[in-house]
Amino acid sequence: QVQLVESGGGLVQAGGSLRLSCAASTRASSTAVMAWFRQAPGKEREFVAAINRSGFVLNYGDFVKGRFTISRDNTKSTVTLQMNGLKPEDTAAYYCAAGAPFNSRSQSGYDFWGQGTQVTVSS
Repeated sequence: QVQLVESGGGLVQAGGSLRLSCAASTRASSTAVMAWFRQAPGKEREFVAAINRSGFVLNYGDFVKGRFTISRDNTKSTVTLQMNGLKPEDTAAYYCAAGAPFNSRSQSGYDFWGQGTQVTVSS
């Protein structure tokens, strides 16, 4: 069983930055893929980024366009999402996920989810 706890969300002005962290309750190296998803009010949950066990970045969501960077530290069992150039449309609850998906962009492949951390970007 893997428990995930996100932190680092908050309120930021457009153009600002935030750094989200996800702490896993077990050795992160035991999870094949760790990822971030987000969900804005009234919208479906959307893929943000995924990284494999070796630290290789698998995918970014199409909207990222070089603004976000995902990384992981298996010694600390954490995965981090550095978000720069934030826009109001990035406002959402951000969720950490872990699993062994066939398709890293698909929610259905992830077995474990955190409770989410809110990111609000003001214009």
